[in-house]
Amino acid sequence: MFGLGALLLSLIMGGLSYFTTRHFLVAERVSAAVTKTLSDAGAVQTGLNPGGLAQKPSDVIDGIDLAQGSGALIIQNGQDYPSGLGLGVGTVPGELRSLVVSGNPATQIFGRDGTPYITVGIPIPSVHAQYYEIFDLSDLQHTLRVLLLALAGAGVLTTLLGAAVGRSASSRSLRPLTGVSRAATAIAGGKLDTRLPAAPSDPDLAGLTSSFNMMVDQLEERIQREARFNSDVSHELRSPLTTLSATLAVLEAHQEELAPRARQALVLLGDDLRRFQRMVADLLEISRSGTGSAEVVLEEVAVGELVRRAVAAGTRSLPRFEPPRVEVDPGMESAHLRVDKRRFERVMANLLENAAFYGSGATRVTTEPGPLDSEGRETVRVAVEDGGPGVPETERSKVFDRFYRGQASGRRGTGTGTGLGLSLVAEHVRLNGGTVWAESAQGGGARFVVQLPLGGTESSRDGQEDFA
Repeated sequence: MFGLGALLLSLIMGGLSYFTTRHFLVAERVSAAVTKTLSDAGAVQTGLNPGGLAQKPSDVIDGIDLAQGSGALIIQNGQDYPSGLGLGVGTVPGELRSLVVSGNPATQIFGRDGTPYITVGIPIPSVHAQYYEIFDLSDLQHTLRVLLLALAGAGVLTTLLGAAVGRSASSRSLRPLTGVSRAATAIAGGKLDTRLPAAPSDPDLAGLTSSFNMMVDQLEERIQREARFNSDVSHELRSPLTTLSATLAVLEAHQEELAPRARQALVLLGDDLRRFQRMVADLLEISRSGTGSAEVVLEEVAVGELVRRAVAAGTRSLPRFEPPRVEVDPGMESAHLRVDKRRFERVMANLLENAAFYGSGATRVTTEPGPLDSEGRETVRVAVEDGGPGVPETERSKVFDRFYRGQASGRRGTGTGTGLGLSLVAEHVRLNGGTVWAESAQGGGARFVVQLPLGGTESSRDGQEDFA
């Protein structure tokens, strides 16, 4: 905007300067030409006056003191007498000559062979003649060209300076907002200890900094309070759950002694209690990640072996479903990955359970090389596909939220999920330095993709800091 403003201003000021100067210089030259021609026309009239010592027109025209680059012409009784510039009757513009012949002095600017001229015609009726004087304007044309080039150069320079000043001013003005944007991005990524530096020299920025930091303090306190609450509740629930589990085990050991309806109630109680235990365990895992106390133990393992073992372990808890087909790209078979094996196995188990609950079971698990990540590292992609109806596009970014089961929870599969499985998947993948997302599989169904960098994270502490 600064550059466009400077360009517009340069065009306006340059145009006004050029046309004003051009009008003034041309008017001055025309006035000087008219004055000179009137003076010379008086001399011509005197020389041709029959009342005195009349001279020949050719002698009179030769006696005119002409300026350099000008010419003169006397036309008397249809005969022309030129002097300088090779003038003739055909040189004088027809419109100008008609005005002069009719007894009216006239002036006209015209061009010949690319050179501008001023022609001034004066009638001399007393001797039945017309006098014309022509002045070369090539020097004025050169002056105007130099002026135009100078104004154009000044306009370009002004535009560039305006753009530079605008860039500097906007950068200086938006620098605080850039800092706020970066801080907000870091906080959204889990770095809740991010704060804006104080700016006491700028009172407006100081107020923004103070308000932003206060907001982040309150946000961090609320998140930590919720994490502590989840952790405390989960810990408090473990003791009664242990007692209930022991009691359930005793009842299951003597279920043959119970009436049929009591045995059916015992089965329902056992299913719900185990589901409740799983939910409490998931809440404890999430609360540890949220408070930064999650431990990440990195090991270097072969990708192909890791994926096969994780899939085999995950399918053992799903005896009612056929094991999925495992496909490992040959280039990834011996590639090494530095990950927390326990967390990776938990990721695969949760994805397989999700496919069982909502997609009629996993059909295929693929492993293939991925693109370079934002840090330029090679990656591997592990995808779990199912044969269900898939995940609607509007829900793909929400399925990783805690307790979110989506609109399909009431109509897909058995519906026994807690809404924490995919949230834990996202936490475990993030602690291992990767990303996870949902998309559509070829031929229909859902496809959950886990992308991890080959080589893993630098240290377990890096993963923990993301949630500090």
